Amino acid sequence: MDEARPLLLVAAAALVDVDGRVLICQRPPGKALAGLWEFPGGKVEAGETPEACLIRELDEELGIAVAQACLAPFVFASHAYEGFHLLMPLYLCRRWDGQVTARHHSALAWVKPVKLTDYPMPPADAPLVAWLRDLI
Repeated sequence: MDEARPLLLVAAAALVDVDGRVLICQRPPGKALAGLWEFPGGKVEAGETPEACLIRELDEELGIAVAQACLAPFVFASHAYEGFHLLMPLYLCRRWDGQVTARHHSALAWVKPVKLTDYPMPPADAPLVAWLRDLI
């Protein structure tokens, strides 16, 4: 049996544009896993739902407003990192208000799902790419 690790709940979104491209964000210097590409989102705070977390994080990170009805549960990642176990539901989102802007990331990229493997991702994010490639 694996050593017990604290469970970290993180919610993420696959924003899909009208051309079927998915938004990924590059982690900035100074953060863990800097330089890797990830889906936008963040840690679910105490008393917060994953959907509320995403609405908050997408506003903070990208400057966009998302309605809860526009977040569709899609798939989740479960990954053991050295100091914690990450559980990350990934939601699909095709509608939002505002212009996507990099507020906390080094760069943003709109990428066709078949090209997502060209971008190095954290271990928890990478397995989600196959789901996106096969179902979008």
